[in-house]
Amino acid sequence: MVFRLTRIGGTLALATALAGTAQAQTNRLHLGPRVSYQFDLEKAGVGVQLGVPIARYLEFYPSFDLFFVDRGSFWHINADLKYRIAAASVSWLYIGGGLNIARSGFGTFHDTRTGLNLFVGAESLRGRVHPFGEFRFIANDGSTTQIAVGLNFTLRRH
Repeated sequence: MVFRLTRIGGTLALATALAGTAQAQTNRLHLGPRVSYQFDLEKAGVGVQLGVPIARYLEFYPSFDLFFVDRGSFWHINADLKYRIAAASVSWLYIGGGLNIARSGFGTFHDTRTGLNLFVGAESLRGRVHPFGEFRFIANDGSTTQIAVGLNFTLRRH
């Protein structure tokens, strides 16, 4: 597991170096993969997120994470709003929150929980590939935290 996380970190560092120097626009669609770790489950997962611009610093930011549990299945889907801090000195910082739906299943048993989540993250805004990392707090029947790292690829103007 540590070796895998080291490779992921190396890949993100390389992507940052190759991302270029052009400042990214916040009026473009972004899509990308993510790797997550949920602390309560003590499990890693993979997912995807989409960034859809709404206003200059505001995006609709849905995401999905599928966690690698020993038996059964466990996933999260989030419908969030992401706000980029407007100050030029911290334009890489964002915060947000929204709705979380978590579903676990094993055999014929399934449990779906809805709740809210809050997150804070950092994302490079240079070039067409944007590495990011975020910390997320999720409150549904219980509460949990998770971290995610990934890449956002610039798709097109919205």
